[in-house]
Amino acid sequence: MQDEYYMNLALGLARDAALAGEVPVGAVVVSEGAVVGRGFNQPIGRHDPSAHAEIMALRDAGRRLSNYRLPECTLYVTLEPCAMCAGAILHARVKRVVYGAADPKTGAAGGVVNLFHEGRLNHHAEVQGGLLSEECGTLIRDFFRRRRGANPAHLT
Repeated sequence: MQDEYYMNLALGLARDAALAGEVPVGAVVVSEGAVVGRGFNQPIGRHDPSAHAEIMALRDAGRRLSNYRLPECTLYVTLEPCAMCAGAILHARVKRVVYGAADPKTGAAGGVVNLFHEGRLNHHAEVQGGLLSEECGTLIRDFFRRRRGANPAHLT
């Protein structure tokens, strides 16, 4: 029940990303029942390829907790993390990752690769996928449908 609550917060942030013209992905970091980090995709607006929702939420949590390590935290994100985000999550020592929609093109939690269970890495996070996957996936699919409809050549 709590997981759904936090994923719904992430979905709200994903909607904020869509309103800003960004790919609608949102993320929240939770520690001891409190939201300590929030983020949504902002690479277009910030001209920053690393400004993914997970990175923004981790940065926010790190500032709020005055620590780049987040070992007792759970990260909720509406889309399966990519390799860049998985690396940042692992470096932050996040305890648990909960994601909504799977990403078969760039997912690094099993979609394409699974960095969270790579035995050669020195940290591993518990990962749960598929929470509110229909809502999360629909938001992304609808966003790209609208973009393709407005400018089909833009996404080739």
